[in-house]
Amino acid sequence: MDSEVRFKALVVEKAPDGSFTRSIAQRSVDELPEGELLVRVRYSSLNYKDALSATGHPGVTRQFPHTPGIDAAGEVVSCSDDAFAPGDEVIVTGYDLGMETDGGWGEYIRVPSKWAVHLPQGLSLRRSMMLGTAGFTAGLSVLKLEWAGVRPESGDVLVTGATGGVGSIAVSILAKAGYRVVAATGKAADEAFLKELGAAQVIPREEVTAGVERALMKERWAGAVDVVGGETLSAVLKSTRYGGTVTCCGLVGSAELPVNVHPFILRAVTLIGIDSSRCPSVPRQEVWRRLAGPWEPQMLDGMATEVTLDGLEEKIGVILQGGVRGRVVVRL
Repeated sequence: MDSEVRFKALVVEKAPDGSFTRSIAQRSVDELPEGELLVRVRYSSLNYKDALSATGHPGVTRQFPHTPGIDAAGEVVSCSDDAFAPGDEVIVTGYDLGMETDGGWGEYIRVPSKWAVHLPQGLSLRRSMMLGTAGFTAGLSVLKLEWAGVRPESGDVLVTGATGGVGSIAVSILAKAGYRVVAATGKAADEAFLKELGAAQVIPREEVTAGVERALMKERWAGAVDVVGGETLSAVLKSTRYGGTVTCCGLVGSAELPVNVHPFILRAVTLIGIDSSRCPSVPRQEVWRRLAGPWEPQMLDGMATEVTLDGLEEKIGVILQGGVRGRVVVRL
């Protein structure tokens, strides 16, 4: 492919005074980083981490100018190590994409071939980005609960932050897999939405944390998917049943975990950290296979809003304020 081919991308730039600006700009393929795999991006998505990168958060991105987008789906243009063939449809999520490596908010990406997986049969490029990193993280959380022995007959499974990208998809996956799901949210107006996704019960987040000051709380959950962290995660651990498992994949509440060891040594509770960025290839492919088949969320179309690059500006502010429900798909 001609390295001088130009394409459209959202570019974040850092001014001399330390401020950041965003604009839709023309870039050339030869400006992209090194990598075996060149992909023509058709769809991306908006995640909280993308919004942080787009506003110059140093914990996500330090090198500018930069194109965010930790998710990308499209067709292979070329692959120098023959791991993929031109025309193959692929998904790229995680690793360094959209952080220091230019990401999916541009019409082309170039990355190491090991970052990509084939688009599984039964899933379109657009629908894969309705899922994106959020869907993959939710799926990986459920997979780890399953591997830990949490079964539908084990009892209620709690999902915190249930209206967000990860939470809403986790609710749907768990319900489709046969679990009785209890969804916790601070948005009472979204109860109907969560029940449509499959939640058997919707509770206010204050109900989860009531009594968190105690060493242990009443046993309630067979398992949980927590995307909040902080006091919420502490309460979930303290109220999980004997032998239960909790997965942790978020910190929108707090990165701190104010908890004692009682849940672990008196109730044999297991806490599993979920990292979607460097997840090995075998579980990564298994999660995507299930998301394309038995775990494909109910109401996936109803959970997603589609925008172009021009529509991202408004959505970046909304997601930073916690106002996004479900997923935002970016059509390149």
